[in-house]
Amino acid sequence: MNLIYNVKDKPNFGQCLVFAFQQLLAIMAATIAVPAIVGNGMTASAALVGAGIGTIVYQLFTKFRSPVFLGSSFAFLSSMFAAFAGGISMSLGFLGLIMGACFAGLVYVVIAIIVKISGVKWISKLMPAVVIGPTVAIIGLSLAGNAVGDMMKGDVGPIVEGVLQPVASPFIALVCALITLFVVIICSTYGSKKIRLIPFIIGILAGYAVALVFTLIGNAKEIDALKIIDFTPFRNLVADGVSVKTFIALPQFTFLEAIKGVGELNFAYVGRIAVAYIPVAFVVFAEHIADHKNLSSIIDKDLLTDPGLSNTLLGDGIGSFAGAVFGGCPNTTYGESIGCVAITGNASVISITYAAILAVIVAFISPFVAFLDSIPACVMGGVCMTLYGFIAVSGLKMLQPVDLNENRNLFVVSVILIAGVGGLALNFALKGGQTITVTEVACALILGIITNLVLSGKKEVPGEEEPQQIIK
Repeated sequence: MNLIYNVKDKPNFGQCLVFAFQQLLAIMAATIAVPAIVGNGMTASAALVGAGIGTIVYQLFTKFRSPVFLGSSFAFLSSMFAAFAGGISMSLGFLGLIMGACFAGLVYVVIAIIVKISGVKWISKLMPAVVIGPTVAIIGLSLAGNAVGDMMKGDVGPIVEGVLQPVASPFIALVCALITLFVVIICSTYGSKKIRLIPFIIGILAGYAVALVFTLIGNAKEIDALKIIDFTPFRNLVADGVSVKTFIALPQFTFLEAIKGVGELNFAYVGRIAVAYIPVAFVVFAEHIADHKNLSSIIDKDLLTDPGLSNTLLGDGIGSFAGAVFGGCPNTTYGESIGCVAITGNASVISITYAAILAVIVAFISPFVAFLDSIPACVMGGVCMTLYGFIAVSGLKMLQPVDLNENRNLFVVSVILIAGVGGLALNFALKGGQTITVTEVACALILGIITNLVLSGKKEVPGEEEPQQIIK
């Protein structure tokens, strides 16, 4: 695609700050959702710091050649719950989060060493365009339900068994979401060059403004159906009076609490953490490949060869561990970040690096964290509809050089799409109550690889085996 800023381009300082803020908004909702789901003392601000530091580590390992942000991984949710299972103290649980990320990172290191020795051609043959294209599409399609669900709800309401019960009318929430969506679309399509670079910022601010008007009217007239925005994050700033914490607060870093749990550590717990994290790391490896091939197609440069899959794996694995040390959450390359690059045409790695630094800084600024927390689900849902849609379309574009008149290719694409859209996922129960989940993306990819291998005796389509054809 035509990029406004390529990987090595350097926008000026002011532009970089704006682009960084936009990247932060794109990844923010998912990044802070993971600690909110896990609970047990984990915080959104610490997760932001972990994501920022993890991204910087990733950029160092990839020599600042891969424009993607790392955020909290949903794939490790069950693993993170296992760290606190059985009445484990918060201190030992936090130590378990760090150990788990270390185990997962070691898996990436081992695979990186294997790739360094054997090269990447075997991966290109194992996962050609006919396999990786629909798999990338599934990454976007599998998230479609989350985007649509968010578009229909506000953030105000009682919490029942840890789940928010919105009081806002789904219609009112949808209005806010659609305004956000169409502002993003119009800015990206008809805006000037500068406007096309920041459609998400404009879209989110427009959606937030409309939601704010509805909420203020709802509060003034006591109409629950209009209450979209939850102002609790702002109220918490002055709950105990105005103090330094109202403006600046130190996040609850994982390692500070984990140090206290060293005395409680035992071999049985270490084994539990290893079993909970290591298998999931292999599942996330498949998504790592898909994300980087998708990003490669967007920037028209094969990231598996430059900076190299071994470097992206090391950056992802060690960056994930570094992120968990501060925020508790293992990190992963974010589809939302890749979608932001695709829509805006801004692949400047400097912008990503600024976003990482900004994520760390804002985590200490209480009012800004409160603002991020207050952006309603419906507004983010409107944004995510475009982000997830672009991921899906990027995958389908990879199929352009593939001849779908060939039954072999048709069957491979068919099983991947149906398995992914249908939500084929596997859960394996382990001793101690832990569960390993093989996600629909991983299942679809594995099934596609098997189908492609079974049909490998069929005459190949010219050019399909060539790695450079995969990322056109």
